[in-house]
Amino acid sequence: MKKAFVFLATGFEEMEAIGTIDVLRRGGVETIPVSITGEATVTGAHGIPVVADTILSETDLSDADALVLPGGMPGSTNLNACEPLKEALTKQYNQQKLVAAICAAPLVFGGLGFLQGRTATCYPGFEPQLTGASTTENPVEVDGHVITGRGPGLVFHFGLAIVEYLQGKATADEVAAGLLLK
Repeated sequence: MKKAFVFLATGFEEMEAIGTIDVLRRGGVETIPVSITGEATVTGAHGIPVVADTILSETDLSDADALVLPGGMPGSTNLNACEPLKEALTKQYNQQKLVAAICAAPLVFGGLGFLQGRTATCYPGFEPQLTGASTTENPVEVDGHVITGRGPGLVFHFGLAIVEYLQGKATADEVAAGLLLK
């Protein structure tokens, strides 16, 4: 079974985290929410507490098929300030394994150089932080092993793109139909 880790930082966008986790699980991807705060409970940007399955310092990411960053503010800047997370992302990226970020979180990829020469999307206004990217206003961009999403209202597009990447188009179409998206 494919495995994805979704990272939660204080101030994460709740819709993007929970929506992505839900879509991935519907698509048969083992999906583990991971707190980067050192505590299992992480509070989102709109005050909703979410209990992660594990915390980063206690998590082995070596078998990850995907590392996923929900956006939100200040969640995205908190993700960007987490050196152990950035080390894990860099290792995943260098192994040509999937990394995905939505909303403001692609700024982490921009700072790490992952978007150099790639097409990417993000929440409006964060384009300057996507260093080296050709940016679009599309709901989602898949460029090699990097997926970026635009924002909370487009979380299903983002989640389905990850499912398609990991599980194939037929599975993504089946999940979309079950969600009444197609």
